[in-house]
Amino acid sequence: QEILQRLSDAYRRIRNTARYILGNLAGFDPTTDRVAPAEMLELDRWALSRLEGLVGRVERSYEDYEFHVLYHAVHNFCSVDMSAFYLDVLKDRLYTAPPKSVQRRSAQTAMYVILDALTRLIAPVLSFTAEEIWQHLPGEREESVHLAQFPRFETSLLDADLEARYEKILALRSDVSKALELARAEKRIGHSL
Repeated sequence: QEILQRLSDAYRRIRNTARYILGNLAGFDPTTDRVAPAEMLELDRWALSRLEGLVGRVERSYEDYEFHVLYHAVHNFCSVDMSAFYLDVLKDRLYTAPPKSVQRRSAQTAMYVILDALTRLIAPVLSFTAEEIWQHLPGEREESVHLAQFPRFETSLLDADLEARYEKILALRSDVSKALELARAEKRIGHSL
């Protein structure tokens, strides 16, 4: 029962990440609204760099028939990189930036690229979920995700310096979160915001 519960929780995390991204792509047309990677905000470039690392790991796991690596890589990407950090930080910008602003379009471009690639990556193992996501992604595409090309690992979006800097930021964020929790437990503050 515990194993099934963990699997359903992991599946829900992946599905909910996709749902959140789809909800924030409303009004986004990838043919006219995309922002070039060089013009994207730093946080969005970091997310694309993390995506590229995921594509490389998943590509190798399929080639080596190591499906447990695929599962862990996708789950960690959705729960750690996306939900616990990127999408959490992105909320303020998505909800306050004007609809056609570079800030919002940069975020939407990153989310679109991430969900497009993620959907292709999970299609062989989560076929029905991937197909459902595919049908709701904005823009023109193949009729089915199962007719689409698999994303290929490219180094163009990898940015080791940016990832190293964000690793330090994430470590600092963890320490700050612990201090905030302690202050909240002692009733010195209310909500962590």
